[in-house]
Amino acid sequence: MTIYDELMARGLIAQVTDEKEIKELVNNGKATFYIGFDPTADSLHVGHFMALCLMKRLQMAGNRPIVLIGGGTAYIGDPSGRTDMRSMMTPETIEYNSECFKKQMERFIEFGEGKAIMVNNADWLLKLNYIELLREVGPHFSVNNMLRAECYKQRMEKGLSFLEFNYMIMQSYDFYYLYKNYGCNMQFGGDDQWSNMLGGTELIRRKLGKDAYAMTINLLMNSEGQKMGKTAKGAVWLDPNKTSPFEFFQYWRNVADADVIKCLRMLTFLPLEQIKEMEIWEGSQLNKAKEILAYELTKMVHGEEEAKKALNASHALFVEGSDDSNMPTTIISLEQLAEGVIGIVDLMIACGLAPSKREARRLIEQGGVLVNDEKVLSTELTVTSEQLKQGVKIRKGKKTYHKALLE
Repeated sequence: MTIYDELMARGLIAQVTDEKEIKELVNNGKATFYIGFDPTADSLHVGHFMALCLMKRLQMAGNRPIVLIGGGTAYIGDPSGRTDMRSMMTPETIEYNSECFKKQMERFIEFGEGKAIMVNNADWLLKLNYIELLREVGPHFSVNNMLRAECYKQRMEKGLSFLEFNYMIMQSYDFYYLYKNYGCNMQFGGDDQWSNMLGGTELIRRKLGKDAYAMTINLLMNSEGQKMGKTAKGAVWLDPNKTSPFEFFQYWRNVADADVIKCLRMLTFLPLEQIKEMEIWEGSQLNKAKEILAYELTKMVHGEEEAKKALNASHALFVEGSDDSNMPTTIISLEQLAEGVIGIVDLMIACGLAPSKREARRLIEQGGVLVNDEKVLSTELTVTSEQLKQGVKIRKGKKTYHKALLE
């Protein structure tokens, strides 16, 4: 099976601009491709996972990835999939987030001489002269066509700023720049990026001619893979300080039954034959498939040792119900206590189990909170310093466990 056939079999490809050409490139290790990541936070999240795995697969097949950090486009903000304008980030925040991305990506992509490279579009976008850009690039974009683009359609009613309107031009310019300076002949993206990607190939065609255009390919990643991560954006991060390896493991362990096989195909590197055998699994076997998924992805992101710890902790907690040594833990200081106690509502907020007092009270009133395996019956419950010294186990719902410990 060729790498292209495998990508198709795993459900990773939704659409391409030239299937014959893309097969030739990727199957023979001739693709120099890029995927962009705008540093809008200080960590990658599970929504980025599919793109990272796709880059890894293609690199293993001999192709060369270019990781494009959007340090320049982050100054504008991508309007795709949004109903409001992104908050403006300072240059310092953008730079810091970019560095965080780099460190995390090194777990997936092999960088070095003749291998993957990482570039930042701030290096060229921030140097552009506005009038020069208008003259050199502006004439190649039809405003009518841009307004028909899906990434802008959904924002027209709510209001689309002129700042965001320029995002397509910036992303298109990225492909043009990478083609000229790095020999990049392919770009990958999700369904919300398709219009921007086509804009890049059209710019290359208009600026450099048909021969250049013929060597630029767009590969649209299957939106199913993106959907798996969208619900977790802002919640399940690849940074262990934001989402612990155990919490990361549990996220994948608890995917919907209907998604587990799709996740195994798209996101793990297990042989397709092995995954096909799991398609008929039901009941406890399906739970085993979820456990395999969680272990494989945790190993990929956090390493084998942390994956084993998370697996053992999950067994101990959910099968045996006793060992909480690897449970996510929040340290509570004496200053957070009043007269030696802390209210359960405040404790839940301190542990990140509720975003507000109102939400914490709602969870308690609905019977969804347990402390040391006993249901909390009142929002006025208090926890003492003596209890915290021993460690207080809080359960939210059926699957979220947390421990609070006095400093």
